[in-house]
Parts: sequence; C-alpha cells; structure tokens
Amino acid sequence: MSLPFIPFARPLIEEDDKQAVMNVLDSGWLTTGPQSFQFEKDFSAYVGAKHALAVNSCTAALHLALDAIGLKRGDEVITTPFTFAATAEVIRYFDAKPVFVDIDPITFNLDPQAVAAAKGRAWNPEKTKAIIPVHYAGIACEMDALMALARENGLRVIEDAAHSLPTLYKNKMVGALGDITCFSFYVTKTITTGEGGMITTDSDELAERMRLMRLHGISKDAWKRYTAEGSWYYEIMEPGFKYNLTDIAAALGIVQLKKADRMRQQRADMAQRYNEAFGEYEALVLPPQPTQEGSTHAWHLYPLRLNPKKMGISRNDFIEKLRELGIGTSVHFIPLHIHPYYMETYGYRPQDFPQAIAVYENLISLPLYPSMTEAEIQRVIQAVVTLVKAHGR
Repeated sequence: MSLPFIPFARPLIEEDDKQAVMNVLDSGWLTTGPQSFQFEKDFSAYVGAKHALAVNSCTAALHLALDAIGLKRGDEVITTPFTFAATAEVIRYFDAKPVFVDIDPITFNLDPQAVAAAKGRAWNPEKTKAIIPVHYAGIACEMDALMALARENGLRVIEDAAHSLPTLYKNKMVGALGDITCFSFYVTKTITTGEGGMITTDSDELAERMRLMRLHGISKDAWKRYTAEGSWYYEIMEPGFKYNLTDIAAALGIVQLKKADRMRQQRADMAQRYNEAFGEYEALVLPPQPTQEGSTHAWHLYPLRLNPKKMGISRNDFIEKLRELGIGTSVHFIPLHIHPYYMETYGYRPQDFPQAIAVYENLISLPLYPSMTEAEIQRVIQAVVTLVKAHGR
C-alpha cells in the first residue's frame, strides 16, 4: 500500500480558527467591518507600524502602494528578477518599467551593491521612483544599505514581505522598515486568511491615499452604509479599486496572528532538522541564514540547492523522483526575466542576471509547515537522503 502524498504546503487550521470564522458567519456581517478593523489594529501593534490596512491580496497591497507614491507611465521601479509574478506585474499596471537588478548569491535577496552599480546604466535616476526589495524565503534584505541608497536618490522603498512574517532585521520587525510594506496571507504563507494581504506604513499621507483607493475611491466610512449609524450618501473621490478584505478572512487572520510566533518557531525547528540531516552531504547546499545581529528567519520556505558537481542527476529529475516517492516540492522562483513576457517586452536574456539563474537552476523548495507530522518530516528527509546516496558523486 502506497503512502499518502505529502503536499508542498498545507495550512494549519485549528478549532479556534474555525470558531472565529463561524462567529462571523453567525453575526450576519460578512464583508469589511469590525473584524477587519480589529485585524488591522492587532497587526500594526504586532509589527510596530503606525498604520495597517487589510486588503484582499499582497498583489493589491503592492498596487495600492505604487499608486500612493504617484507612479506614472514611463517611470521606472527597481526590483529583483528572483520573485513571483506579482512584484513586477503591478509596475506594469501603470505602464511603468520594472528594472531588474541581480541578487546576492548568498541570501538570494536584491543586492544593494548591484543596485548602486546599475545607476545610470540599468536605471535612470530621472525616471526611477522606487525600489521594491523582496525578503526572500523569510530573510530580510540588507535594508540599511537599500534605505540609504533610496534616500540618496529620492526613491521610495516598498517592501514585498510576502515571505516575511515574522522577520526581524537588526531587532526591528519587517513591516516597520521601509516607506510601505506589503504582506501576503495566501494559503501557503506563514499565517493565512485563504486569500488576503496587509499594508503597513508610518506615513499618514500614504495611508490615507491607500485607504481611499482600497474601496472604489469612495469617501470615508463607506463600509458603514448598511449599518445603523451609516448613510446612503457617499462621494467618489477617485477612480479606486475593489481591494478590501472580508470579515470572514479577517477573523481567521486575527487568530492566526496570535499563533505567528509559535508557528515560526515550529518552522525553524523543522528547518534545523533538515539542516542536521542534509548538512553532511556535499551534494546538497543548505539554505542561507540571516547574518546580521538581531535578525531572524521566518522560514516561509526551505530552499535546498543541489551541487551540480556532486549530483549525477538534474534538479528537474530530482524533483520528479521526489514526486514518485510521494513528496511534493516547488521551485522559488523561475526568474522573471526568462519568462516570455519580459523577454519579448524588454529583450532580457538568461545571462543578464547570472546569479539569479545560477541559483534557480539547482533550487528545490521542500515541504515546511507547522501541520507536518513527525512521520512526514522523516519521510521527506529519508527521500532526499536516499536520492543523494543513489545519485550523488
């Protein structure tokens, strides 16, 4: 009898999560309302930011952030090619240009030195308006260097923190570092609302703009129209978007946020188990760790690399053999610059960002989540070790 398949990701949904959602369903108020605003209050306190705005995805968060800084057609935004589609596609929503800069080969994060070196060559100081660093896998980017570079050049910093709750950078939480930070609560993330996201900022001006644009550009307290204290009258101030979060999702988020530290520790413990099991094999390269004092890893991902000089099979074959053994995996990420749209639109070629390509070609993300059982952890370890022993040189 074959063993059950171990998926790449699976959310941890417990009785208190279910009860929170049921309470909202019983209340009769399902869309944006008291639960959403409580979630925002809890989240801002947790990360240490003045404002938190709940939205229906991290993509929506990034879009609102770029709108808030006034991005226009023909502008440029610096970011990494080593990320998911959303990071760059939101730039294209404005008919602006995403300018890719290569990653640090150790952390896989946007390389501040490469950004500085690309000034006047890859990015135009007259057109560039922002930097979007992505905190890959749960390790914060080198934010001091990026913030200094941004301030020197009059750029805004919008952090893509989809992987990074909770992450500390030099004793300060991601979410209270840049001008705007965007989080994801997609089902695979460190806490989940199914679909959802959050924006944090210390700027009253930016928060006000994003709050307005989040729900059709309608004047304040539009959500109260159907409450006893509300009014049928409203005014459209701007052509906004439909990016609000429901109370159903927010209720789940409130409970999940209370578990964020516990679940981070569970993921860190599992990552350590993997490190101890895989560290003795030259065919395997362990994931990066934060190097700055007072910094932590959220362990959203466990990105294991194969050493091509020590492995007799390709990364793709390794993934297929793990699948045959009942282990789900993923790859984070296929660099954006080798996708057809970016190659055809901007003329990018694989060799343009050699560090991103070198990491991608040998990278596998293994299952890593708090709902994994001890038996599942052991099966993943055994499957990887078995393949290394069979195919390693």
